[in-house]
Amino acid sequence: MTRSAIFDAVRQRAPKGVFDDPGNILALDNLLDAFGVPVERNTRQIRQRGVDLIKSFEGLRLESYKDAVGIWTIGYGSTGEHVVPGMKITEAQAEQLLRDDLTRFEACVEKSAPGLSDNRFAACVSLAFNIGCDAFAGSSVCRLARAGDHGGAQRSFGLWNKAGGKVLAGLTRRRAAEAELYGS
Repeated sequence: MTRSAIFDAVRQRAPKGVFDDPGNILALDNLLDAFGVPVERNTRQIRQRGVDLIKSFEGLRLESYKDAVGIWTIGYGSTGEHVVPGMKITEAQAEQLLRDDLTRFEACVEKSAPGLSDNRFAACVSLAFNIGCDAFAGSSVCRLARAGDHGGAQRSFGLWNKAGGKVLAGLTRRRAAEAELYGS
């Protein structure tokens, strides 16, 4: 049985709210490590330069908060059903949530725009992490990257600098950094 299948089975049988606590997720993850259940990884993983870019723009917040568009967020930009108001985590838990989130976005980018160089892949993972997999898969960045128009893809990062319909300076800086990484 795979690790993800075990997690799915436990989630289905666990009392409601148990997996709202990232400490419980980390505990199950550690237990599976102790039993030698291998971690399934994508064939592609973002390099440290890309991870550092994501961390620098997301920042580390150990208490849940609402982002610019009202989405509950914690750690290094982790969102989803596991993030609830008043939630607190440790830095180690934030690192684990980031690794878990990255696995999902690495798979999304590899599926949507396969065969990118390491830096292009990292830039696209950062964008997907920020805007979501569906938005990334439908974006001009993805379409142009998939078509091999890397100059066009690089220029298209700048189109994704809005949240809630407003241009945000932080997103403008992030898109410029991602475009620079994509082009390097």
